[in-house]
Amino acid sequence: MLRLPVFLTLALLTTLGQALPLDTTPVPGGIAVITLPANTDPASARYGDKKVLVTTNDDRLIAIVGLPLATTPGRHFLTATDLQGKPLNLGFQVEDKSYEEQHITIKDKRKVNPEKRDMERITRESKQIKKALRHWSPRENVVIEFQPPVAGPTSSPFGLRRFFNEQARNPHSGLDIAAPEGAPITAPAPGTVLDTGDFFFNGNTVLLDHGQGLVTMYCHMSKIDVSPGQTVVTGEKLGEVGMTGRVTGPHLHWGVSLNDARIDPVLFLPETADAAAP
Repeated sequence: MLRLPVFLTLALLTTLGQALPLDTTPVPGGIAVITLPANTDPASARYGDKKVLVTTNDDRLIAIVGLPLATTPGRHFLTATDLQGKPLNLGFQVEDKSYEEQHITIKDKRKVNPEKRDMERITRESKQIKKALRHWSPRENVVIEFQPPVAGPTSSPFGLRRFFNEQARNPHSGLDIAAPEGAPITAPAPGTVLDTGDFFFNGNTVLLDHGQGLVTMYCHMSKIDVSPGQTVVTGEKLGEVGMTGRVTGPHLHWGVSLNDARIDPVLFLPETADAAAP
């Protein structure tokens, strides 16, 4: 039997029959994988005020916790209760990580410094997107080994400290994959379409719910082929690559959110997977 410690630095996590290569050293923008006591109430596991994904590994309960990019390095705690209601505090250490800078020139200056007429739309859309990214559904057997959603090289990795027209902006919260306009975008795992829309910054966008706070987002699409409430399977077409919203060329911005924390999508890809070969 594989015995996993509370704090993992394993290169391979096997869960629900899946071989999932994860770099599980907890860092900002990464994940923490924590073994729970056998008598833990899975529904009670939380990081801060957020529920976390709980699954099994060799009949042991495992929590997979998303860590926001703003997470402070140091000691953190997952809280839960046992089946009798007794509180549990499970500690783990978050290590520091540095991300590189990226400087981008945007020709449409309204996409860098929106005008007053844009702000009402941006505020409304931000609330809509955040609501989807916070979504929780008590799905069992969550698939956490993804396939790349589009064929192409990485053009901007996750976590870059970004400057648009030399103005500092939020770090890059997803993975950009360069691909020609019209290239198919497919679901990396089974899920349900939470929402779709044409947003000021993100352009044509699809958000998928995979269960237990695991939500993925697909932006800048030229075409959307799914509708809210639709169930999709791995490999099913969601739409096509485009250059809508704030872009400098055609590509897919692929985001992964876990317990409302934006984390590096690469963590959910097999070691052998390459963005150029889904």
